[in-house]
Amino acid sequence: MKNKTYNKKKILIVFLAATVMILGLIGRLCYLMILDAEYYQKKAEDLHEREREIKAARGEIVDRNGKVLATNKTVCTVSVIHSQIEDPEAVIRALSSTLELEESEVRKKVEKVSSMERIKTNVEKETGDKIREMNLAGVKVDEDFKRYYPYEELASKVLGFTGGDNQGIIGLEVKYEDYLKGENGKILSTTDARGVELEGIAEDRIEPSAGNTLQISIDYNIQKYAQQMAQKVMEEKQADKVAIILMNPQNGEIYAMVNWPEFNLNEPFELPEGVSASSEEEKQELLNQMWRNGCINDTYEPGSTFKIITSSACLEEGVVDLDDTFVCPGYKIVEDRRIRCHKVGGHGAETFVEGVQNSCNPVFMEIGLRLGAERFCDYFEQFGLMEKTGVDLPGEAGTIMHRLEDIGEVELATMTFGQSFQVTPVQMAATVSSLINGGKRVTPHFAVSVQDGERGRTIKTFSDKQGKRIVSEKTSKTMQKILESVVSEGSGKNAYIEGYSIGGKTATSQTLPRSANKYISSFIGFAPAEDPQVLGMCVIYDPQGIYYGGTIAAPVVREIFDDVLPYLGIEKEE
Repeated sequence: MKNKTYNKKKILIVFLAATVMILGLIGRLCYLMILDAEYYQKKAEDLHEREREIKAARGEIVDRNGKVLATNKTVCTVSVIHSQIEDPEAVIRALSSTLELEESEVRKKVEKVSSMERIKTNVEKETGDKIREMNLAGVKVDEDFKRYYPYEELASKVLGFTGGDNQGIIGLEVKYEDYLKGENGKILSTTDARGVELEGIAEDRIEPSAGNTLQISIDYNIQKYAQQMAQKVMEEKQADKVAIILMNPQNGEIYAMVNWPEFNLNEPFELPEGVSASSEEEKQELLNQMWRNGCINDTYEPGSTFKIITSSACLEEGVVDLDDTFVCPGYKIVEDRRIRCHKVGGHGAETFVEGVQNSCNPVFMEIGLRLGAERFCDYFEQFGLMEKTGVDLPGEAGTIMHRLEDIGEVELATMTFGQSFQVTPVQMAATVSSLINGGKRVTPHFAVSVQDGERGRTIKTFSDKQGKRIVSEKTSKTMQKILESVVSEGSGKNAYIEGYSIGGKTATSQTLPRSANKYISSFIGFAPAEDPQVLGMCVIYDPQGIYYGGTIAAPVVREIFDDVLPYLGIEKEE
């Protein structure tokens, strides 16, 4: 009886345990089938679906008149599906021959056991069509897009380019990536457990959404002509490089930005002819230099063009009047230094206006010392020179400047005529624009608007950024008149065009180390002088032979203005 009772208890325990287990399994099954069904359904779909991406057409970049500067070209991506290949050797031979690839490279990808292996991207459409016509089992040819630049070198360091994944790498392409990139689509096909696509089941397509069109302030014709002038003067003077900026000083819109030599945007990873690298690291460094936009990425000593800024600060502060007189013996002694004027024999007696016309260093040293280091630095801040301009390109460099406590009389004296500190060319163009446009700071920029490429409607308009007042209207008007006299009567006479009132300032600065005897020649000009509508700047790095800014840089701006002013509708005056 005891054994029977004991056995019954054991059976009951086993039965209860089995019941609990069964109930647990039923509960778990209900949970999976009802509450977690969506998750496992997605897992099952993923197991039997193959996804291929369809690249979206990137938005175009157009100039201020709608001329297309960056667009798309149809190309193909060639891939293989291992499980569907019937004749591997035939596929390897065909693809290596047609795509001009090493057979070993193709073999490695064809024989790799994977759901899909990409053989080559950015294949020309004609080549892709040829492969498609071969009807090779397991070979897929999908069309997508490659960035194409119809004018190749035009504004290359401004526009920038894209990589293999169609994402922006430098320039406006990366700055406005979010507007340009679009959304990729997908091709979904159903497969069996072995990964073989099932016949008779149509592919699902999620169509891509094209990117938006970016309209910029660059004018194709002005940019093209400015590039031609930069190339011409670089060859004539055997210079290292040439930078040219043309912009509207009233609102900051940039009409042209040249960094010659430029590079071919359709082959951005090819080094210039005659340049080679011994290693991948060296090649990358050379490419980085080739892509570099010197107008915004590099600083330089501005030299005498900075006298526009020194003059404006001293006039605004009231430490100099137009009829103040000075004497230039060809130098000025500051502390224990004799700092020379560019004219060895000196300019003799002259007024302040004549000092600006003559670009006389002693005059500027004198008024700078009157202003003092502290107030000089205050005006640096007030004019926006200690901040970046905010130009809509990545990688803008900032001003390299002494700390106030390190500025003695010698440092202050040299700073007044644009030496011993460094700024970017775009900072100089923006600051001078702000001083001669009535006195309000402008932000140089390229973007004008974003448009829906399919519907043509404007999605976003970028407002012109005229900021706070940095000098009075009176000081600005005075500077317009003084700088007009520099061109009509002084050192900038090589920028004079009959029928136009042009203001401007020349510069010739010596690079570091001074013993290398290398120079930077530059000129900043604007027209019409009394109501500036366009500002032009030319910087020539290390010209050979004659290197004075008034002799070689001013004529470049004059020739550009001679064509650009009528083009912009600015008529000559009788």
